[in-house]
Amino acid sequence: MPTLFALVAILLWSTLALLGSQLTHLPPFLVLGIALGVSGLVSFFWPKAWQIPWKTLAVGVGGIFGYHFLYFRAFALAPAVEANLINYLWPLLIVLLSPLVLPGMRLHWRHAWGALFGLTGAALIITGGQWSLQARYLPGYLLAGAAALTWALYSLLSRRLSPFPTAAVTAFCAAGSLLALAFHLASGGSLTALATLPFHDWLLLLLVGTGPMGAAFFFWDAALKKGDPRTIGALAYLTPLLSTLNLALWAGQRLTWVHGAALVLIVTGAVVGSWPARPSLSREPAARQPSTPP
Repeated sequence: MPTLFALVAILLWSTLALLGSQLTHLPPFLVLGIALGVSGLVSFFWPKAWQIPWKTLAVGVGGIFGYHFLYFRAFALAPAVEANLINYLWPLLIVLLSPLVLPGMRLHWRHAWGALFGLTGAALIITGGQWSLQARYLPGYLLAGAAALTWALYSLLSRRLSPFPTAAVTAFCAAGSLLALAFHLASGGSLTALATLPFHDWLLLLLVGTGPMGAAFFFWDAALKKGDPRTIGALAYLTPLLSTLNLALWAGQRLTWVHGAALVLIVTGAVVGSWPARPSLSREPAARQPSTPP
Protein backbone atom coordinates (compact mmCIF):
# COMPACT_ATOMS: atom_id res chain seq x y z
CA MET A 1 0.00 0.00 0.00
CA PRO A 2 2.77 2.59 0.75
CA THR A 3 4.26 1.93 -2.69
CA LEU A 4 0.84 2.53 -4.24
CA PHE A 5 0.50 5.82 -2.33
CA ALA A 6 3.94 6.89 -3.58
CA LEU A 7 3.06 6.01 -7.18
CA VAL A 8 -0.17 8.05 -6.96
CA ALA A 9 1.82 11.06 -5.68
CA ILE A 10 4.33 10.58 -8.51
CA LEU A 11 1.53 10.39 -11.10
CA LEU A 12 0.03 13.62 -9.77
CA TRP A 13 3.41 15.39 -9.74
CA SER A 14 3.98 14.32 -13.34
CA THR A 15 1.06 16.56 -14.39
CA LEU A 16 2.59 19.72 -12.89
CA ALA A 17 4.79 20.58 -15.88
CA LEU A 18 1.87 20.19 -18.27
CA LEU A 19 -0.48 22.33 -16.17
CA GLY A 20 2.21 24.82 -15.18
CA SER A 21 3.26 25.35 -18.80
CA GLN A 22 -0.07 27.07 -19.34
CA LEU A 23 0.38 29.39 -16.35
CA THR A 24 3.83 30.80 -17.15
CA HIS A 25 2.30 34.23 -17.81
CA LEU A 26 1.55 34.53 -14.08
CA PRO A 27 4.17 35.28 -11.38
CA PRO A 28 5.38 31.97 -9.89
CA PHE A 29 4.81 32.91 -6.25
CA LEU A 30 1.29 34.07 -7.05
CA VAL A 31 0.60 30.68 -8.64
CA LEU A 32 2.17 28.94 -5.65
CA GLY A 33 0.13 31.01 -3.18
CA ILE A 34 -3.17 30.31 -4.90
CA ALA A 35 -2.43 26.61 -5.50
CA LEU A 36 -1.42 26.00 -1.89
CA GLY A 37 -4.39 28.08 -0.79
CA VAL A 38 -6.74 25.72 -2.64
CA SER A 39 -5.29 22.67 -0.92
CA GLY A 40 -4.94 24.46 2.42
CA LEU A 41 -8.53 25.70 2.46
CA VAL A 42 -9.65 22.30 3.73
CA SER A 43 -7.71 22.85 6.97
CA PHE A 44 -10.18 25.49 8.12
CA PHE A 45 -12.96 22.88 8.02
CA TRP A 46 -10.78 20.16 9.58
CA PRO A 47 -9.89 21.20 13.17
CA LYS A 48 -7.48 18.27 13.66
CA ALA A 49 -5.26 19.73 10.95
CA TRP A 50 -4.05 22.46 13.34
CA GLN A 51 -3.83 20.31 16.47
CA ILE A 52 -0.14 19.60 16.03
CA PRO A 53 3.06 20.71 17.82
CA TRP A 54 4.83 23.82 16.59
CA LYS A 55 7.84 21.71 15.64
CA THR A 56 5.68 19.62 13.32
CA LEU A 57 4.15 22.72 11.75
CA ALA A 58 7.60 24.27 11.26
CA VAL A 59 8.94 21.16 9.53
CA GLY A 60 5.83 20.88 7.33
CA VAL A 61 5.77 24.52 6.26
CA GLY A 62 9.55 24.57 5.89
CA GLY A 63 9.34 21.52 3.65
CA ILE A 64 6.47 22.49 1.39
CA PHE A 65 6.98 26.27 1.20
CA GLY A 66 10.74 26.19 1.71
CA TYR A 67 11.27 23.73 -1.11
CA HIS A 68 9.20 25.71 -3.61
CA PHE A 69 10.75 29.02 -2.54
CA LEU A 70 14.28 27.69 -3.17
CA TYR A 71 13.14 25.97 -6.36
CA PHE A 72 11.69 29.13 -7.92
CA ARG A 73 14.64 31.26 -6.82
CA ALA A 74 17.03 28.73 -8.37
CA PHE A 75 15.24 28.96 -11.70
CA ALA A 76 15.49 32.75 -11.55
CA LEU A 77 19.28 32.60 -11.13
CA ALA A 78 20.34 29.62 -13.26
CA PRO A 79 19.38 27.97 -16.56
CA ALA A 80 16.30 25.76 -16.20
CA VAL A 81 17.96 22.57 -17.47
CA GLU A 82 20.85 22.58 -15.00
CA ALA A 83 18.73 23.85 -12.09
CA ASN A 84 16.14 21.14 -12.68
CA LEU A 85 18.82 18.47 -12.91
CA ILE A 86 20.34 19.50 -9.57
CA ASN A 87 16.87 19.73 -8.05
CA TYR A 88 16.26 16.09 -8.96
CA LEU A 89 18.95 15.03 -6.54
CA TRP A 90 16.21 14.85 -3.89
CA PRO A 91 15.23 11.20 -4.51
CA LEU A 92 18.90 10.19 -4.24
CA LEU A 93 19.26 12.26 -1.06
CA ILE A 94 16.24 10.50 0.45
CA VAL A 95 17.97 7.18 -0.15
CA LEU A 96 21.39 8.29 1.11
CA LEU A 97 20.13 10.21 4.16
CA SER A 98 17.69 7.54 5.37
CA PRO A 99 20.25 5.82 7.63
CA LEU A 100 21.30 9.18 9.11
CA VAL A 101 17.83 10.53 9.84
CA LEU A 102 15.87 7.38 10.64
CA PRO A 103 17.21 5.09 13.38
CA GLY A 104 17.47 1.47 12.38
CA MET A 105 17.67 2.13 8.65
CA ARG A 106 20.57 0.61 6.73
CA LEU A 107 21.63 1.39 3.20
CA HIS A 108 21.86 -1.68 0.97
CA TRP A 109 23.56 -1.82 -2.41
CA ARG A 110 20.25 -2.23 -4.25
CA HIS A 111 18.91 1.05 -2.83
CA ALA A 112 22.03 3.01 -3.81
CA TRP A 113 22.26 1.48 -7.28
CA GLY A 114 18.53 1.95 -7.89
CA ALA A 115 18.78 5.66 -7.02
CA LEU A 116 21.89 6.11 -9.19
CA PHE A 117 20.22 4.44 -12.18
CA GLY A 118 17.22 6.71 -11.68
CA LEU A 119 19.37 9.82 -11.38
CA THR A 120 21.18 8.96 -14.62
CA GLY A 121 17.88 8.45 -16.43
CA ALA A 122 16.48 11.70 -15.05
CA ALA A 123 19.64 13.52 -16.17
CA LEU A 124 19.16 12.24 -19.73
CA ILE A 125 15.52 13.37 -19.80
CA ILE A 126 16.14 16.80 -18.33
CA THR A 127 19.27 17.65 -20.32
CA GLY A 128 18.67 15.73 -23.55
CA GLY A 129 22.21 14.46 -23.17
CA GLN A 130 23.68 17.98 -23.31
CA TRP A 131 24.38 20.20 -20.34
CA SER A 132 27.10 22.33 -18.87
CA LEU A 133 27.70 24.01 -15.53
CA GLN A 134 28.99 27.59 -15.49
CA ALA A 135 30.49 29.37 -12.51
CA ARG A 136 28.38 32.51 -13.00
CA TYR A 137 25.26 30.50 -12.19
CA LEU A 138 26.67 29.09 -8.96
CA PRO A 139 24.11 30.87 -6.69
CA GLY A 140 21.27 29.29 -8.68
CA TYR A 141 22.92 25.86 -8.56
CA LEU A 142 23.35 26.13 -4.79
CA LEU A 143 19.70 27.10 -4.34
CA ALA A 144 18.60 24.13 -6.47
CA GLY A 145 20.75 21.85 -4.31
CA ALA A 146 19.27 23.40 -1.18
CA ALA A 147 15.78 22.76 -2.57
CA ALA A 148 16.64 19.10 -3.14
CA LEU A 149 18.03 18.78 0.39
CA THR A 150 14.98 20.53 1.86
CA TRP A 151 12.50 18.15 0.23
CA ALA A 152 14.57 15.10 1.16
CA LEU A 153 14.77 16.17 4.81
CA TYR A 154 11.08 17.05 4.94
CA SER A 155 10.19 13.63 3.53
CA LEU A 156 12.34 11.83 6.12
CA LEU A 157 11.58 14.05 9.12
CA SER A 158 7.83 13.62 8.61
CA ARG A 159 8.45 10.05 9.73
CA ARG A 160 10.90 10.97 12.50
CA LEU A 161 8.55 13.47 14.18
CA SER A 162 5.96 12.51 16.77
CA PRO A 163 3.02 10.89 14.94
CA PHE A 164 0.67 13.44 13.39
CA PRO A 165 -2.41 12.99 11.18
CA THR A 166 -2.02 13.32 7.44
CA ALA A 167 -4.76 15.97 7.71
CA ALA A 168 -2.05 18.28 9.08
CA VAL A 169 -0.68 18.57 5.54
CA THR A 170 -3.58 20.93 4.80
CA ALA A 171 -2.29 23.23 7.55
CA PHE A 172 1.20 23.11 6.01
CA CYS A 173 -0.32 24.16 2.68
CA ALA A 174 -2.42 26.96 4.22
CA ALA A 175 0.56 28.48 6.01
CA GLY A 176 2.71 28.04 2.91
CA SER A 177 0.09 29.83 0.83
CA LEU A 178 0.19 32.89 3.09
CA LEU A 179 4.00 32.98 2.96
CA ALA A 180 4.02 32.66 -0.84
CA LEU A 181 1.50 35.49 -1.26
CA ALA A 182 3.44 37.63 1.24
CA PHE A 183 6.65 37.12 -0.73
CA HIS A 184 4.81 37.92 -3.98
CA LEU A 185 3.59 41.23 -2.51
CA ALA A 186 6.93 42.03 -0.86
CA SER A 187 8.74 41.60 -4.18
CA GLY A 188 6.54 44.20 -5.87
CA GLY A 189 3.66 42.06 -7.07
CA SER A 190 -0.02 42.74 -6.56
CA LEU A 191 -3.28 40.83 -6.33
CA THR A 192 -5.24 43.06 -8.68
CA ALA A 193 -4.64 40.71 -11.61
CA LEU A 194 -6.75 38.06 -9.89
CA ALA A 195 -9.90 40.02 -10.63
CA THR A 196 -9.30 39.81 -14.37
CA LEU A 197 -8.08 36.22 -14.63
CA PRO A 198 -10.05 34.25 -17.24
CA PHE A 199 -11.99 31.15 -16.25
CA HIS A 200 -9.40 28.94 -17.98
CA ASP A 201 -6.64 30.20 -15.66
CA TRP A 202 -8.76 29.70 -12.56
CA LEU A 203 -9.56 26.17 -13.69
CA LEU A 204 -5.86 25.40 -14.14
CA LEU A 205 -5.04 26.86 -10.71
CA LEU A 206 -7.78 24.73 -9.19
CA LEU A 207 -6.39 21.61 -10.87
CA VAL A 208 -2.85 22.40 -9.68
CA GLY A 209 -4.08 23.05 -6.13
CA THR A 210 -6.11 19.86 -5.89
CA GLY A 211 -3.65 17.60 -7.74
CA PRO A 212 0.15 18.05 -7.83
CA MET A 213 0.13 20.70 -5.09
CA GLY A 214 -2.67 19.17 -3.08
CA ALA A 215 -3.56 15.50 -3.02
CA ALA A 216 0.01 14.55 -4.01
CA PHE A 217 1.32 15.87 -0.68
CA PHE A 218 -1.20 13.72 1.21
CA PHE A 219 -0.28 10.54 -0.66
CA TRP A 220 3.43 11.30 -0.27
CA ASP A 221 3.03 11.83 3.48
CA ALA A 222 1.15 8.53 3.85
CA ALA A 223 3.73 6.70 1.72
CA LEU A 224 6.74 7.95 3.71
CA LYS A 225 5.13 7.25 7.07
CA LYS A 226 4.33 3.64 6.25
CA GLY A 227 6.81 2.66 3.54
CA ASP A 228 10.53 2.23 3.03
CA PRO A 229 12.00 5.64 2.06
CA ARG A 230 14.94 3.93 0.32
CA THR A 231 12.57 2.14 -2.06
CA ILE A 232 10.29 5.15 -2.50
CA GLY A 233 13.31 7.33 -3.30
CA ALA A 234 14.22 5.04 -6.20
CA LEU A 235 10.64 5.08 -7.48
CA ALA A 236 10.51 8.89 -7.39
CA TYR A 237 12.63 9.13 -10.54
CA LEU A 238 9.54 8.06 -12.46
CA THR A 239 8.34 11.66 -12.00
CA PRO A 240 10.43 13.35 -14.76
CA LEU A 241 9.83 10.39 -17.07
CA LEU A 242 6.04 10.50 -16.69
CA SER A 243 6.12 14.29 -16.88
CA THR A 244 7.88 14.08 -20.25
CA LEU A 245 5.40 11.49 -21.51
CA ASN A 246 2.53 13.78 -20.49
CA LEU A 247 4.07 16.65 -22.43
CA ALA A 248 4.53 14.36 -25.44
CA LEU A 249 0.93 13.14 -25.34
CA TRP A 250 -0.82 16.44 -24.63
CA ALA A 251 1.61 19.24 -25.57
CA GLY A 252 3.27 17.83 -28.68
CA GLN A 253 6.77 17.37 -27.24
CA ARG A 254 8.81 15.03 -29.45
CA LEU A 255 10.27 11.85 -27.98
CA THR A 256 13.79 10.75 -29.00
CA TRP A 257 16.16 7.85 -28.37
CA VAL A 258 17.39 9.75 -25.33
CA HIS A 259 13.97 9.36 -23.73
CA GLY A 260 14.01 5.66 -24.56
CA ALA A 261 17.39 5.21 -22.88
CA ALA A 262 16.16 7.20 -19.87
CA LEU A 263 13.09 4.97 -19.67
CA VAL A 264 15.28 1.87 -19.46
CA LEU A 265 17.51 3.41 -16.79
CA ILE A 266 14.68 4.73 -14.62
CA VAL A 267 12.64 1.52 -14.78
CA THR A 268 15.78 -0.50 -14.02
CA GLY A 269 16.48 1.76 -11.06
CA ALA A 270 12.90 1.40 -9.78
CA VAL A 271 13.08 -2.40 -10.04
CA VAL A 272 16.53 -2.65 -8.42
CA GLY A 273 15.64 -0.17 -5.67
CA SER A 274 12.44 -1.99 -4.75
CA TRP A 275 13.86 -5.51 -5.05
CA PRO A 276 13.02 -7.41 -1.86
CA ALA A 277 15.92 -8.48 0.30
CA ARG A 278 16.66 -12.16 0.46
CA PRO A 279 15.75 -13.62 3.84
CA SER A 280 18.83 -14.18 5.92
CA LEU A 281 19.68 -17.82 6.57
CA SER A 282 19.82 -18.86 10.14
CA ARG A 283 23.29 -19.69 11.36
CA GLU A 284 22.03 -22.11 13.97
CA PRO A 285 22.68 -25.75 13.14
CA ALA A 286 19.70 -27.74 12.13
CA ALA A 287 18.18 -29.86 14.83
CA ARG A 288 19.36 -33.42 14.74
CA GLN A 289 16.86 -36.07 13.84
CA PRO A 290 16.32 -38.62 16.55
CA SER A 291 18.23 -41.78 15.81
CA THR A 292 16.11 -44.81 15.06
CA PRO A 293 16.71 -47.84 17.17
CA PRO A 294 18.35 -50.75 15.41
